[in-house]
Amino acid sequence: MNIHDLKSARPPQLSLPPKPRNPMPVWVATTLVTLWLIVWDLDISFEALVYGVADMGEYFSRYGQPDFSDLSRYLELMGITLATALWGTAFALLVAFFLAPLAARNFAPNPVAYRVAREILNFMRAMPDLLLALIFVAALGLGPLPGALALGVHTAGFLGKFFAESLERVDQGVCEGVAATGANFPQRVMYAGWPSILREALGYTLYILDRNVRMASVLGLVGAGGIGLALHDTLRLFDYGQSAALILVILATILIIDYASAWLRGRLG
Repeated sequence: MNIHDLKSARPPQLSLPPKPRNPMPVWVATTLVTLWLIVWDLDISFEALVYGVADMGEYFSRYGQPDFSDLSRYLELMGITLATALWGTAFALLVAFFLAPLAARNFAPNPVAYRVAREILNFMRAMPDLLLALIFVAALGLGPLPGALALGVHTAGFLGKFFAESLERVDQGVCEGVAATGANFPQRVMYAGWPSILREALGYTLYILDRNVRMASVLGLVGAGGIGLALHDTLRLFDYGQSAALILVILATILIIDYASAWLRGRLG
């Protein structure tokens, strides 16, 4: 075999794929066009923004000396806010536990139950927490109970939707295997549904609890009790020292819960 035969026996070299295009110019252009549309549509004045930043800086400087002289009361109020968020989440979990299987297409016993459960969850999600809190405060008076109910009703719609969509992704073979034993609707849900999505459901519940802690502080501004109500009172009295202390307590609590929730979700994952 000569050299020419060896060269002809070599496999043909494959050509490299084309270099991918750089999407950065498209992203930059899209961002600039979007910003221009925002400025044009909202009629934003950059001069007003400059003056506004200066005014905000002067306003926030008033919170530079937090007053922690009544820290024990602040922590007690924060405990009430945490209890409001916890019981609101518990109420939402209870409602979602019963409605989610009915709102899952593969578990619902009939189309009517499926549609009714779906619409109930849609209605709960559509009602804002603040509006529900105002309604419950008007009906039940000031305190943490209206806040817990408002959070529970609103977030039950989200938890129910999350759970229902997770249940719809359950392996059909598992459902058929349980149904083949003669299991009825509650038994199929308890033995095929919830065990399959338990870890996912716990993650969603932790997320809702994390969110409810933040909202429980806000609902206090409309009379739902807790640290938010105290913050509202100090802001009305222009007591910036106590307001700053209350805000710092809220921020510290939210950060602790956020890290704890992330750690738990990591452990579950």
